[in-house]
Order: sequence, then C-alpha cells, then structure tokens
Amino acid sequence: MKLFLSIGSNMGNREGYIKEAILRLKALGKTKCSSLYETAPWGNLKQPDFLNVVCMVKTDRKISKIFSFTHSIEDELGRKRNEKWGPRTIDIDILFYGNVIMNTPDLIIPHPHIPSRKFVLVPLNEIAANFVHPGLKKTVSQMLNECKDEGEVKKWQIGDLSLLKA
Repeated sequence: MKLFLSIGSNMGNREGYIKEAILRLKALGKTKCSSLYETAPWGNLKQPDFLNVVCMVKTDRKISKIFSFTHSIEDELGRKRNEKWGPRTIDIDILFYGNVIMNTPDLIIPHPHIPSRKFVLVPLNEIAANFVHPGLKKTVSQMLNECKDEGEVKKWQIGDLSLLKA
C-alpha cells in the first residue's frame, strides 16, 4: 500500500527533527521523499517558518498502527499539542493511504486540507504528480494547478539531504 505523509517542523533544529522522523518512518517500509521546502506558516501566521517534506512509504501495516506510530514519533521528538496549528518540533500528517477513504473522530483520510495547502501539494507533486485523490478524482498535479493558496514554497538548499533520497 502506498502511504503518503507530510512532515513539517518550525521549532529548533527543523532539518534535524525532519531527518530523525524520516529515519524512524523507514521502519514502516521502503521510503521515498521529496526535497525539503521552506514555507510560511498556514492557519496561525504568528510563528516561525516551516520546513516541509512529503514522503511515500510502501507498507503493509494497518492504518491504526501507522497512526499510533506517527504519534509516538511526534511525542518522542518533543511535540506538544497546546495550540491548533501552533509551533511544533515535528508534525506528521497522513495524507493518503492507498485509495482508502475513512472518517473517524481521530483520523480523516485523505487529509481534508490537501487541496488547499500549497506546502503539501508542491512536494507531493514532486514525487507523485499523477497520484489520484480517491475522493476528488483529481491528480496531485491538477489539485496544485487549482490551489488558491498563495503562500511561498521554496526549496531548502541547506544541509545534507542525501537521507531524503534514500
């Protein structure tokens, strides 16, 4: 199953937190990640800029186990859930889990904000432009072309990014 995850950080060593999260996520299966991107915050604008990446993981794990695992990574890397869309050391969102559509109190798949978030669509388009949103029946590329988000999304050129390509 193709699992797509969005990973972001805007506190402390942003690049370090993202690299550590990716290393841990590799336990789920073969992983391919986009480039790193620096973006302005979304939702709550009074906070530092984010680094963001999207990763695709080929996995056979159940979604409930994946959700628990991503939350444990966030907790271990110092994530505090004090404020909606507030600053955080690490944020791991499940974007897609194959063609699964689900809506529970804890988890909505596909992630409901994908079409409106350029900081998700740009890196997602880099690694999966032709992936079709199972609910909207649009490719990632189409959603990016239609996205109204005007936030700047620029490639991050600092540091050793070899981990992201592994």
